[in-house]
Amino acid sequence: MRKNRLGRSTVEVTELGFGGGPLGGLFAALDDETAAGALAAGWDLGIRYFDTSPHYGIGHSERRMGDLLRTKPRDEFTLSTKVGRLLVPQDPAGRMDDAFQVPATHRRVWDFSRDGVRRSVEDSLTRMGVDRIDMLFLHDAEKHFEDALRTGYPALDELRAEGVVGAIGAGMYHTGMLTKLVQEADVDAVMLSGYYTLLQHNALDDLLPACAERGVSVLAASIFNSGLLATPRPAEGAHFEYAPASQELLGRTHRIADVCEAHGVTLPQVAMAFPLRHPVVAGIVVGMRTAEEARSNLQSFGAEIPDGVWADLRGEGLLDERAPVAA
Repeated sequence: MRKNRLGRSTVEVTELGFGGGPLGGLFAALDDETAAGALAAGWDLGIRYFDTSPHYGIGHSERRMGDLLRTKPRDEFTLSTKVGRLLVPQDPAGRMDDAFQVPATHRRVWDFSRDGVRRSVEDSLTRMGVDRIDMLFLHDAEKHFEDALRTGYPALDELRAEGVVGAIGAGMYHTGMLTKLVQEADVDAVMLSGYYTLLQHNALDDLLPACAERGVSVLAASIFNSGLLATPRPAEGAHFEYAPASQELLGRTHRIADVCEAHGVTLPQVAMAFPLRHPVVAGIVVGMRTAEEARSNLQSFGAEIPDGVWADLRGEGLLDERAPVAA
């Protein structure tokens, strides 16, 4: 699988990355055996970039990812995790976590301070059982952006200068805040959740031009928009941005699917190909829950997309004219 370098760093990622959100029990509970099967299938099929976070399942995702990666040669994969939330142990008292289907054994405490960032890195290394993290992101800082920029970024910059991590950036959905970070800080990459997908082209307004100007790479996450683009036709009750999709979005998705089918390709194949056509996008990150999902994603990834798909999508007003689509 093709690899791309992130910004001016030496860190490389495969163009398809394994997203660790589902490993934490996102939307539905997940057992260790199924998670291990998904990770093993991803590895066997050529994925060598793995992304996780303490937030995903209050540590479950990191632990499960570490269970696989500890068995692999360290120089053969790239690993990223995130900072901004510390996990504090608590008595679950029979409760489940608010965000993931796991027992509420910990609570999250926002902390973008220097000490908080360093403690988060140490905790993540312990949970995963690996010797280093290649890439570190400020995570979900939309409501804490000034703290993330004022104290979180300098802490990441310090860790990079010390050689503790090879690349730094932020993972968010707010393109305006990510653009400010790119313009005011020296980051290597940003992970954009949604907002550069077949359904959302907002990043063309600000973030992607800023990254091109500053030499910053983009990792496109949530490219299926929480599931709406993950199947050839939207499934019943399909989600968009973690909530049931509106009728308007369902209709737009069906129109895109019509174009795909007319050219003999599927909606997931085109959804995976689209972000990678932009020169600043170094890779896409896709959440995977089972071995079957991993195999399905690999089958969709890298499919040959006829030029007529892009032309017809533009002709139907379904694709921004500014979006580059040349292979």
